[in-house]
Amino acid sequence: MPAAYSITVTKQGRDRHAGNKTGAAQPQQQSHGLALRDRRHLAVTGVSRVISCDESAAVLETPLGNLTIGGQELQIGELSTQSGQVQISGRIEYLQYAENQQSGGGLLARLFR
Repeated sequence: MPAAYSITVTKQGRDRHAGNKTGAAQPQQQSHGLALRDRRHLAVTGVSRVISCDESAAVLETPLGNLTIGGQELQIGELSTQSGQVQISGRIEYLQYAENQQSGGGLLARLFR
């Protein structure tokens, strides 16, 4: 029987319901999940955009950071930007997260902080 792995990841901490400068609550973070089947089929939820994709790697932006999927013969089978779901097939060798880097603004914005 083939093995299937499913992971649901949610961001917790004080920024989940943190207020902005006006004191209003920010919307709750979108949940993010992974379901890997036979190291050949990966379903990802909570994707806000596909940063890049080729046969050896795909980089997806998620609420928990940029997710890099590495492997061989990778293909995006389904992509729904409205629901945030992405289906990837191919030989999946690794999954790696990196923190989303917030832009510090332009040169003038950094000078006048």
